[in-house]
Amino acid sequence: MIDSMRRTDFHFDLPPELIAQRPTATRSASRMLVLDGADGSRRDLQFRDFPSLLGPSDLLVFNDTRVIPARIFGLKESGGRVEILLERALTANTALVHLKASKGLKTGAAVKLPGGHTARMLGRWNDLFHLQFSCDVAYFFETHGEIPLPPYIARKAESADRERYQTVYSRAPGAIAAPTAGLHFDDDIFAALETRGIRHAFVTLHVGAGTFQPVRVDEIEGHEMHEEYLEVPEAVCDAIKATRAAGGRVIAVGTTVVRSLETAAMDGLAPYRGVTRIFIKPGHRFRGVDAMLTNFHLPESTLLMLCSAFVGREALLAAYAHAVQARYRFFSYGDVMFLTPSGSALQRA
Repeated sequence: MIDSMRRTDFHFDLPPELIAQRPTATRSASRMLVLDGADGSRRDLQFRDFPSLLGPSDLLVFNDTRVIPARIFGLKESGGRVEILLERALTANTALVHLKASKGLKTGAAVKLPGGHTARMLGRWNDLFHLQFSCDVAYFFETHGEIPLPPYIARKAESADRERYQTVYSRAPGAIAAPTAGLHFDDDIFAALETRGIRHAFVTLHVGAGTFQPVRVDEIEGHEMHEEYLEVPEAVCDAIKATRAAGGRVIAVGTTVVRSLETAAMDGLAPYRGVTRIFIKPGHRFRGVDAMLTNFHLPESTLLMLCSAFVGREALLAAYAHAVQARYRFFSYGDVMFLTPSGSALQRA
């Protein structure tokens, strides 16, 4: 039984200059910190070493979501500026969005948008705004939107971000943030994986803006997770079962894949299509994954809590302290970790 944990139990000090503002020159040029949760041991490697850590019975699972240009700016009828961040489309011309305006937006109010289009406020859904657009939502944002870089990247989105803040295998449009562990993979890495006979599979989890929302309660049990759309196909479940039968490991590329597979494995591994609000924190027993790749996460964040559940809080925070001292690059455009679990973290589906 895990005692009640506080948000501050997951704090660490991070010098601002270690927050990566741009990606490395090539995707696979990142550094990689390997942490063994069983004994807390660490190794400093390069991401190009990653294929050598895998065996032919292992299975890599990726998230093939694609980041959409989800940020747009418009004007209220009064002339006030409005920032709209798409959360998800509901129909061809309606969507749930995050909205920033000096005095909010009343029901029925209209916003003037680029290209002569408009959006009308239909109502509130908790923290989200329900808008009706005068055009097709997906086409409008793809045409007029900009890539919504995370709030800790202190610059405006540039044309290069449309390609680099996107995995090379992205396929299904719908995310407003990249599954960043996958940003390190390029053709050379995939060629090295193929040479070693490493198989892979894809799930889809559309990352929402809630991924950047801080934990605001002191006791983490009181935190409510945001909702994200997820698909775990039957073929992925079959591949996982075959991997386990062969004695291989299921390796999640990113916390979005961890959340996807743990959702699908809650009542025995099965295909899943719908929304998830799973909150993985210390005390969780992992049924769907045996190892994970993940970037470095924000202090006191739910993703740091997820990784703590996998390798142990003390081991993870010690590894983060080492990463700070060794000048690793943090967050979305930063370096990567390869985590194997503590002895008590796993429970087979």
